[in-house]
Amino acid sequence: MVIRYKNNWINTKPISDMVNTEYDVVIVGSGPGGGAVLQRLCQLWKDQGAKKIAILEKGDKLFHSHAQNIPTQNVNTSRDDLVPNNSTPLGQRLPQFSGATMVYALGGRSLFWNAATPRPIEEELRTWPINRRELDVYYRMAENLLYVTTDWAKGSSLQDQMLMRLHAAGILEAQDMPLAIDLSPSRQGEVHSNAWYSSINSLARGQLDRPYDLAVDAFVHKINTTPNGKRAAGVEVIDTKTKSNYTIRAKNVVVSASTLETPRILLNSGIQEPAIGRYLTGHVSMIAVGTVSRNQFSDRLGNLSVLKFETEDDPYQIQILGPDQYWSYQQFEDKVLGDQLTIAYAAFGRVESRPENRVYLESRLDEYGVPLQQVQYSLSDRDRQTAEQVEQGIRDSARAMGVTLDESTLVLRPPGADMHEACTCRMGNNPNTSATNRNGQIHGVQGLYVADNSALPSLTAAGPVLSNTALAIRVADHIVRQSR
Repeated sequence: MVIRYKNNWINTKPISDMVNTEYDVVIVGSGPGGGAVLQRLCQLWKDQGAKKIAILEKGDKLFHSHAQNIPTQNVNTSRDDLVPNNSTPLGQRLPQFSGATMVYALGGRSLFWNAATPRPIEEELRTWPINRRELDVYYRMAENLLYVTTDWAKGSSLQDQMLMRLHAAGILEAQDMPLAIDLSPSRQGEVHSNAWYSSINSLARGQLDRPYDLAVDAFVHKINTTPNGKRAAGVEVIDTKTKSNYTIRAKNVVVSASTLETPRILLNSGIQEPAIGRYLTGHVSMIAVGTVSRNQFSDRLGNLSVLKFETEDDPYQIQILGPDQYWSYQQFEDKVLGDQLTIAYAAFGRVESRPENRVYLESRLDEYGVPLQQVQYSLSDRDRQTAEQVEQGIRDSARAMGVTLDESTLVLRPPGADMHEACTCRMGNNPNTSATNRNGQIHGVQGLYVADNSALPSLTAAGPVLSNTALAIRVADHIVRQSR
C-alpha cells in the first residue's frame, strides 16, 4: 500500500465551496503584490470577523518558503536546478519576448528572486501620480514587510576591499546592496526560519491575523462586472484539475497575476480601457563573470554584495556578487575556495516606456478555451545606447575592482530574461495613457484594482518588487477606506 500525504502546510479551500460566499475582496495571484494586499487587509481587518477575503492562485502549492531557505539548496542549485524544473518558459511562443519565464505556483516568482530591493531613482519617483511624502511612507512599509537590510555582507573583507576600490575609482554610487532578508536570530521562542523573503511570508502573516480562503489550481480568466460595466462583481475561475468553471462573487477584485497575465485577464473580460496591455517595459540585461586572486584579501573573506545604483547619467544598476556560489549557501557546506575567486555582475538598464510595446490577445486558445496572450516588443535606439552603457559600466567596475572579465559572458540577454517586466496596466491620471488611476483602480470600473508589476507607472533600473509591494499595500489601504 502506498501512503500519500497531503501537501497541507497551508489550508486551502475547494473552489466549489467558495461559490456561495460573496467576498469583500478577491485577490487574483499570490506573488509579492497579491501577498502584500492580503497581508495588509488581514492586518487592518484583524478584528472585523464579518469581512470575507479570498485569494486565488493558478498554480499549486510548491515550496513553503523561498528556495534558498530550503536546507538542500544554495544559490547555484536553486538557479540551475529548481528554477528550470519548476517554471514555464513562456517565451517559447513569444518570439519578441523570448526570455519570458513564469512560475505558476503559490508564491510565484518570489520563490526564486534574488531579493535585491533598492528604491527607484528619486528623479523618476517625482513623475509618479502620488505625493512624494506619501510614497515614502509606503516604501518604508514595504521595506519593513520585506525585512530590507544592507547587512548581508557586513564584516566581510572582500566587501570592504571591493567597495574601497570602486570608490577610489570614482564609482561612488557603489554601496552595500539592500536585500529582502530577515537577519534576526531565532530566540526566546520566536522562530526566524525564512530568512529570504517570498510572498509565503505575507500569506503566513495574514493567516495569523485573521482567516481567509485560499484556492490553488484556480485559473481566473475573466472579471465579472455589473450590467452597466461600471463596477466589479466577481470573477470566473476554472479548476485546472477538473476543468470546471465557477463564478465567485466579490465587491472588490484585485488582479495581481503578473505583467503578462493581468492584461490577458482584463482584455478577455472585455474591459475596453485603451492603455491595458500597452507600455510593456523590461530591462536591457547582462550577466557577466570574472575572476580575482584570492590572496589579495584576508582570511576573513566573507561574501560580496554590492549594488552600483542608478544615476541620472548612468541609467542602469549593477549587482556585484560573489565569491563563487558562496554569496548564499547553507551552513552545512564546506566553503572551498580556489586561488581565483569568481565574481558575478548582474546589470539592468532602463528601457523606454512606449505604447507600441504591448501585450495583446491572439486567436489561439489555451487548453481551457481562453485566448492566449502575445507580445509585441522591440528596443529603441536609446535602449541600445543604454545597453552599451551597461556593458561599459560592467567593464569599468571590473577594472576598478581588479577583476579579470570573461569576455565571452558579456552578452545582452533576450527580452524578458530579466523577469522584471512591468507597466502593462500602469498607474496614471490620463485614461488614454494609463490603465489605472492613482489608487490602482481600473479607470471607469469601481472595485477593480491592479496590484502587481504591471501597475508601476514606469520602470527604472531598479527591480520592481519593492515598488510593487509598496503600491500593493497602498491599494489595500484604499480598499479598506472605501469599505467603511
